Amino acid sequence: MRLVFCGTPQFAVPSFEALRKAGHEIALAVTQPDRPVGRHQQLTAPPVKAAAIAAGIPVTQPEKIRNNLDFRKQLEEIAPDAIVVVAYGRIIPPWMLALPRLGCINLHGSLLPKYRGAAPIQWSVAMGDTVTGNTTMLLEEGLDTGPILLQQELSIGPEQTAADLFVTLAEAGAPLLVDTLKGLENGAILPQPQDHAQATLAPILTRDDGRMDFDGRTAAELKNRWRGFQPWPGAFTGLEGKKLIAHRMALAEDVTLPIRSLPGQIQVKDHRLFVACAGGTWLELLEVQLEGKKRMSAGDFLRGNPQAATAKLGPAQIDTKGK
Repeated sequence: MRLVFCGTPQFAVPSFEALRKAGHEIALAVTQPDRPVGRHQQLTAPPVKAAAIAAGIPVTQPEKIRNNLDFRKQLEEIAPDAIVVVAYGRIIPPWMLALPRLGCINLHGSLLPKYRGAAPIQWSVAMGDTVTGNTTMLLEEGLDTGPILLQQELSIGPEQTAADLFVTLAEAGAPLLVDTLKGLENGAILPQPQDHAQATLAPILTRDDGRMDFDGRTAAELKNRWRGFQPWPGAFTGLEGKKLIAHRMALAEDVTLPIRSLPGQIQVKDHRLFVACAGGTWLELLEVQLEGKKRMSAGDFLRGNPQAATAKLGPAQIDTKGK
């Protein structure tokens, strides 16, 4: 088929490569503009752009697409059989949805209608799910509401983070996308409407999602959120007015600790750092970073901050608007 591929991050690259290897003609790669990245804010090309350039495929990076007449003319001249959208990061306008004969086909990292929205992979892990998957669907104007084409299930390991799952789903979703195009072309796939009553949302993450709520969440819930919010926004709390980042953690399952303790209260045992959570549960902080300090093991942290052994973790005045 003659395709236009819309995608931006590394998650989309396996799909892009799989479509090429399957023999489809990608006439144009559409990706977001280069953005400043890192401490030095160096202008960096999106991974899909780099993959397209390496393959000798034309690239366009419009800042806006809804009312972009030049971009619309470019796509109309290509006249693609399908537009494939994988983590592009832009809402596809009606004129673009109506352009290809087979429609706009999207790969979404959840088992729709569960986790519609910008962060399905992160929220599936954060909510403690043990099963997730990929869905291919036909895009329509609603947010991830289009008819389902194909789905595949994958398990989520108890220690797997969202960053791990991104790689797994990206690799598994690529052949699913190839199969979807084949099925649409030969008529083997009939789009199935979603059960909208079963829909759940996976909104875009904010920095405040990483704030640890020891009063309202159990140790297991806090660990799941930490796994889900990797690499960002992670998990953090406050210690004596300073931000404390929890880089690694575990459930306290091999040690006896007080049944009743105030949520957020620190308990040190055998040079290990534990914090009380809701429901009488305990979380062990394995690796932490105090504001202005280096990342370190809990043991090193306690040696340098002996006052923390009797402290209570909790909210701090932390900027939630920055990156």
